[in-house]
Amino acid sequence: MKRKAESPNGQEASTKKSKPSLSSEEAQKRFRSGLFDKSALDSYTEEYATSAPYKHAVIHELVDDKLLRSVRDEVRNNVQFTPKETDIYKIHQSGDLANLDGLDDESLSKLPSLLALRDAIYSETFRDYVSGITGCGPLSGRKTDMAINVYTPGCFLLCHDDVIGSRRVSYILYLTDPDKPWKPEWGGALRLFPVQEIESKDGEVAKTPLPDCVKVIPPAWNQLSFFAVQPGESFHDVEEVYHAQTKEQLDEDNGRVRMAISGWFHIPQVGEDGYIEGEEEKNAKNSSLMQLQGNPAQYDAPQAKPVKVENLNSSGDEFEEADLEFLLKYIAPTYLTPDTLDQISEHFSENSSITLSDILSRKFAQRLKDYIEEQEKQSLPQDSETIEKSTPWQVSKPPHKHRYLYQRPSQPDQLRTSQEESPITELLDILLPSRQFRHWLQVATGLTIESHDLMARRFRRGGDYTLATGYQGEPRLEIGLGMTPTPGWGDEVEQKDKDKDSQVNGKGKGKAKASGEKSKKDEDDVGGVEVYMAGDDDEDEDEDAAVYKSSNDDDNILFFQAAAWNKMTVVLRDSGALKFVKYVSRRAKGDRWDISGTFDIQELEGDDEEEDGEQEEGNGEGGSGPAVDKSDDEDAFTAFAEPEESDSD
Repeated sequence: MKRKAESPNGQEASTKKSKPSLSSEEAQKRFRSGLFDKSALDSYTEEYATSAPYKHAVIHELVDDKLLRSVRDEVRNNVQFTPKETDIYKIHQSGDLANLDGLDDESLSKLPSLLALRDAIYSETFRDYVSGITGCGPLSGRKTDMAINVYTPGCFLLCHDDVIGSRRVSYILYLTDPDKPWKPEWGGALRLFPVQEIESKDGEVAKTPLPDCVKVIPPAWNQLSFFAVQPGESFHDVEEVYHAQTKEQLDEDNGRVRMAISGWFHIPQVGEDGYIEGEEEKNAKNSSLMQLQGNPAQYDAPQAKPVKVENLNSSGDEFEEADLEFLLKYIAPTYLTPDTLDQISEHFSENSSITLSDILSRKFAQRLKDYIEEQEKQSLPQDSETIEKSTPWQVSKPPHKHRYLYQRPSQPDQLRTSQEESPITELLDILLPSRQFRHWLQVATGLTIESHDLMARRFRRGGDYTLATGYQGEPRLEIGLGMTPTPGWGDEVEQKDKDKDSQVNGKGKGKAKASGEKSKKDEDDVGGVEVYMAGDDDEDEDEDAAVYKSSNDDDNILFFQAAAWNKMTVVLRDSGALKFVKYVSRRAKGDRWDISGTFDIQELEGDDEEEDGEQEEGNGEGGSGPAVDKSDDEDAFTAFAEPEESDSD
């Protein structure tokens, strides 16, 4: 999954005129004594050449200590940071340091050490040093591309490979507290992922990253980590900075502020030594080819497995007595009454989304909750291979698209053992694929279902997520059955004081609008929110996905739902809509559990665009009663006009 060629502050890397070059002697003074000795260079070159899972190196005490301390003081006192959040990261960023030269004299006078450091890093002396270690070829001194990134507790950056534009080497220089050494248990490590090479029957080799990192590099004062940007190989992330147990502990840890200067060295630009006309375009083409070679997407897991419905029919409203008896084992009686189904159908027809609380029958819900709570008490293995061998869960991959645990319905030739059966498999194998549930869903939505594809998911706290993906095709139904029993999620906090049996909200025929209740603070802390966002119809699939944050403008948010217990969402998803599950923080009190279902439907009739306009003024009121109370959506996740991906290590 590529990201747009943006610098950390959302602007393209500077291509300004070259600055006056530093002499080798002046440049070396700004680094630690002995760094440029042949013995040191040879040592780092050997370390780089023998490193794994891909070539990288770590230099401790890179910069003159006095200079770097002065840089840190200047940054803390004079640099402003903007909180930014997308599906892939949550950070605080400075502006592009390439723009320092554009500051007025008074502002620039407050950052002399930062300017000196930037010029030293992009000096010919240090560029040649990095080039010599990595063997990557000449590096540009004109195209500077760096920013300061701050990770506070709860911040993270998910898996990606940094392959954008003319980038050649990625680096991170840490400005953590020099007098309070960073502890690995605080998180914030740079983590590197191995790549699996899979040869097809045709002999083509596909590369895809594995879900578990194998190299962990914790932050440290004045430490530089760097690696050559390699298409389909240089996958890495930044571990979440973990919250302290108490405020007192956080104060003792000086706030656990992971500050770093990160950026990239680029290939030479026009007019520079080493410039090759067309090299950037050639690299981009080769990069795309390398990432497509062998069609690595065919090895993604899980793959869609829709089950076609036989004997299609548009069900009437009536249920046979035996069907009702079957459904009552699983679904609360309220949701099986004609009046309630009429309310649900009316609201869904107007809004194309609905959220139904306490959907499961009391007896079955208790069995399900008891089972999941027992599973929460049992620790899972850390590595994916052991999880798949010793539990009923599989691990999704690759991690630059998603990471979570999943179970699928049993196949026709598969018999579960009694040990494998659970209330979760009962939902997957019996209720949700059943003719009776399909009938209920058709009555509730007024749509005719052609196929179903079901999956139980478990998002482990401190590890799991899905990145935003688009959908191209005819509208389809998507359901989410929240099964998260632990407290403290956004929805749960708000519901403590409410006297509603369920909530619905939305506006806009054909596209679900913002729905859900939340405590913004708790969502920020724990994540796990499933978000639907409007996509650009002309957007390239390789471009960056949603950028979002809390504001009063929710035009891009179609629907969201925090992790919840015994709550079902039903969404009519249109082509182009983006969807992701926000990274689940270790701060959560438990894992996020749900069942996700996709239902293909018969082609919709009528002019959706015309109906969109007709419904835009609607406020989502679809009747009253125990099953469908209304709620205000003003607190919903909202989008903002900010740049997209930054790859902010």
